[in-house]
Amino acid sequence: MSIIQTIEQEKIVPIIRSSDKTQLQQVIESLYAGGARVLEVTMNTPGALAAIEWAKATHSDLHIGAGTVLDAESARTAILSGAEFLLAPTLDAKTIETGSRYGVPVIPGVLTPTEILQATEAGAEMVKIFPIRAFGPSYLKDVHGPLPHVRAMAVGGVSLDNMQEYLQHGWHAVGLGSQVVDPKAIERGDMKQLTRNMEQARALLREGGGTR
Repeated sequence: MSIIQTIEQEKIVPIIRSSDKTQLQQVIESLYAGGARVLEVTMNTPGALAAIEWAKATHSDLHIGAGTVLDAESARTAILSGAEFLLAPTLDAKTIETGSRYGVPVIPGVLTPTEILQATEAGAEMVKIFPIRAFGPSYLKDVHGPLPHVRAMAVGGVSLDNMQEYLQHGWHAVGLGSQVVDPKAIERGDMKQLTRNMEQARALLREGGGTR
């Protein structure tokens, strides 16, 4: 199974973004304990690359990607640290090209149909439609009219409250940030809250007819 297929199967990608590198391993462990098997660590998180290396060495069944990858140089660095997939907030063809060279999929951030088509023509197997907040769950259905082949992840406005609605509208995956990876819980050292958040997300997925 490819990593894109794994993301589609898991459907939920927790997004780890933190200013404190000392707790990254605990955050990853807590999400893993809650059932996360696909994770994103953003590149603007201090210690992101070391955390990716550690996670890959610790959990063979954990698929971990690097997020906020803005250019080809960052892409290569993340890949050499063990990232299995890369996510970006923007579309950069050279980043996708670098990922393809190493056999690592890049999920670029796009918004318009033009950007979506450019991304897929550059080799992206999946796109991250970001920020989705202003468009809502039905946006993918509109996109699929002229571009039925597009596989898309919704990010930037997806929460535990509306996650099911997105998935019911045919989105292939969703990225969940602070509602799962709660920065306040991290600040007070309450890692069990992250586990509970992840368990809740997985329960909602099951209730909505998801595979997990």
